[in-house]
Amino acid sequence: MNVDARAEAWASLQLSGIAPRPLAELLRAFGSPEAVLSANPAQRRAAVTQPTAKAMGAAPDRERLARTLAWLALPDASLVAWDDPEYPGALLEIGDPPPVLYCLGRRDLLTRPALAIVGSRNATPQGCADAAAFAAALSATGLAIASGLARGIDAAAHRGALDHAGSSIAVVGTGLDRVYPARNRDLAHALAARGALISEFAPGTPPLPANFPRRNRLISGLARGVLVVEATLSSGALITARFAGEQGREVFALPGSIHSPFSKGCHKLIREGAKLVETAQDILDELRLPLVAAATGVAVRDDGKEHNVAAAVLAALGHSPADVDTLASRCGLPAAAVTATLTALELDGRVAAIPGGMWQRIG
Repeated sequence: MNVDARAEAWASLQLSGIAPRPLAELLRAFGSPEAVLSANPAQRRAAVTQPTAKAMGAAPDRERLARTLAWLALPDASLVAWDDPEYPGALLEIGDPPPVLYCLGRRDLLTRPALAIVGSRNATPQGCADAAAFAAALSATGLAIASGLARGIDAAAHRGALDHAGSSIAVVGTGLDRVYPARNRDLAHALAARGALISEFAPGTPPLPANFPRRNRLISGLARGVLVVEATLSSGALITARFAGEQGREVFALPGSIHSPFSKGCHKLIREGAKLVETAQDILDELRLPLVAAATGVAVRDDGKEHNVAAAVLAALGHSPADVDTLASRCGLPAAAVTATLTALELDGRVAAIPGGMWQRIG
């Protein structure tokens, strides 16, 4: 598959290393990336300020450009630039949105409302379970779940969200021709198939330490809010939370044991003004979003009156264990909606999953 001239021009500009502000000035002057590249130095000096004309610098490295174009020719690989309708509008609100995003997977997710879930790489099993459950419940409402593909909380959030309506977006700190960490290769393949991976770094970019704090500003920038699940005081998740605050995003944190080092970062955020949350509904209320019905478009009706989906599932469950298919049949809802509702009810402490794929009420 050939790469069109526009994508090639954007890739060339990105690889030239020009910063976003002077690039924006050049684009205003010349109208398109192709025109910027075809202009000679004298034309640039006549159209823009001297520092901006000088910032254009040398042509991109031919080998890196060839590698980038070869990657863009792969199925499901694409380049999303400032002037694309799929470029995330939320990123245009931050101070330094990247001119180009490399994308693998579903571009349509980039314009979906999103929530970021981040936390410790060395998370506890309970922390990972909480991240996955929150991600599933929130994704079921149609929110895309953004995170950074790191091990621990990030990976759990991606896995929890992938099979629900909002799916998941991984923002990575390398080129998209490699997976870091390597242990998340299978997860990265699942995201490429059913979600999306994005990076502001061209193919071939290795996992340089400086790139990961940079990608954190995009994780928060994509989202309406950031939920931190387990974080030590030195966790990179606190960097993402700081970016969220600077970008005007909501910051949420899950409380934990006062004896656990993985709770100290969350407790610090709460003391500084982050919203303490215990259920997915707490987040949805703060963002003024409805729960499951928004994603499914389905509500249980009786004589023309709409009833709460959670109440319908609880009523269908009764006081004897039942599986998802049985509950879906009893209350006339899709199985996906029942699963998402059960997840939300589990977070609220009202139901529990038991062996054999069954669910039961608590109390």
